[in-house]
Amino acid sequence: MSRAQQQQPPPPPRPEERSSPDELEDEKEEEVVQIRLGDRSFPVCKRKLLEQSAYFRALYRSGMREAAEPEVQQLRGGLSAAGLELVLDFINTSCLRRLERQEGGEPPLLDELVEAASYLQVTPLLRRLRSQVRLDNCLELRQLAQIYGLQELEEACLHFMGGHFHQVLRRPEARPHLLLPSALRLQLKERRMKGAAALVALGNFIGAPSAPGRPPLEDLPCAMLRYDEGARRWLVLPSDLPADLANVRGYGSAVLDNYLFIVGGYRITSQEISAAHCYNPCLNEWSQMASMNQKRSNFKLLAVGGKLYAIGGQSLSNVECYNPEHDWWNFVASLPSPLAEFSACECKGKIYVMGGYTTRDRNLNILQYCPTLDSWTNFELCDIHIRKQQMLSVEETIYIVGGCIHELGSNQKPGQNEDMLTVQSYNTATREWLYLKENTSKSGLNLTCTLHNDGIYILSRDLTLSTSLEHRVFLKYNIFSDSWESLRHFPTFGQNILVCSMYLPNII
Repeated sequence: MSRAQQQQPPPPPRPEERSSPDELEDEKEEEVVQIRLGDRSFPVCKRKLLEQSAYFRALYRSGMREAAEPEVQQLRGGLSAAGLELVLDFINTSCLRRLERQEGGEPPLLDELVEAASYLQVTPLLRRLRSQVRLDNCLELRQLAQIYGLQELEEACLHFMGGHFHQVLRRPEARPHLLLPSALRLQLKERRMKGAAALVALGNFIGAPSAPGRPPLEDLPCAMLRYDEGARRWLVLPSDLPADLANVRGYGSAVLDNYLFIVGGYRITSQEISAAHCYNPCLNEWSQMASMNQKRSNFKLLAVGGKLYAIGGQSLSNVECYNPEHDWWNFVASLPSPLAEFSACECKGKIYVMGGYTTRDRNLNILQYCPTLDSWTNFELCDIHIRKQQMLSVEETIYIVGGCIHELGSNQKPGQNEDMLTVQSYNTATREWLYLKENTSKSGLNLTCTLHNDGIYILSRDLTLSTSLEHRVFLKYNIFSDSWESLRHFPTFGQNILVCSMYLPNII
């Protein structure tokens, strides 16, 4: 016996649900039609039935034998009584109150409902379903929309799932029969990248203009800005950042599936932390994720193969991997030894670590981590010592930005190049180093940068100001022409600034 055939007649309405005297009088004046399915009969207002069901409108106008008895309509076919009852309840009440999942009760009968609504062509109900998409029904609704050719409902489901991608991945209800196919995963990721990429800056800003209707930035513990490339100016990105991100330093940051993750770090007044926060630009909201197993600061957070890797930290060699599908962290293969002031990036699906210091000496090994093998190898020995660089990659080329370079065997002092902003490249296929054009801006230390469109955008601290606040010089290095472009000065003072590239929806 099917689920629909097992449905029992609905209980009589509670007193508070019964119609008022005026409503009862109106109902007497309305012509009521009995819709019969099998041995069950359902009363429905004929006027509402004709208004909302294209099936019955066509039936009554057809002059067919089925319309000869307008007071009773017999339905034949494979419709379930439960689905028909839900549809007629909507026609009578214009609401979907019985579609909500009751706590501890059975899930709503979406398949029976969509089948009956599609068969009877109740367009208002099918249109209403587009606003009823939620985490607990989005996958099933999309499947039903595909079965019955409901393109607008399918689009609403895809839009919702794209905006809540990681939450959809980790839904326990999605297993095992509603696991996301790989093609659908790719489609949802692509939807998250719709529109143009935008530069986003996060930090404790002072002196920048505030967005209309929002408090001044100096009244906010932390704020976000976005860069308008056409007007060449920074604008406030209205977003309510978590208060516990204020004054967190030494954190790791990475963009995965167009989510910005801020993980770990330390507060000036307390010890290291393991908390993880995530910004979703599709919804313009922050949420807290599972914390790392290890408290860590001054580490590297990288997105590789749909996961996050937290590498090392202050006196740490262990590495953790975050899986958004399960919202948990687990330890993977550790670094060969703890490193300080090292640099790292993802390149062609692998992680590369350069420079820094071991507990005894300078690290001259380029380390490579393979996620599929969960192992570290010494990729190559480096003839220069680098530290505090920012590393980015395009295809097989790694770009090393800023930091301190010490050429081994030379007479240069280790600090001689610290005030020069340089960009180098290292090709992981040919293992060739290129020393690219320098910039006279100071300093190469304590900068933040990101890949964006055709270049590396850099916020570099201007050391000539006698202030504890970080006034930034805004630069662009074009990776194709090996040239620098000085953009407008960053319009504000601030601390602990991060710049990244994300896809922002047009509504923001």
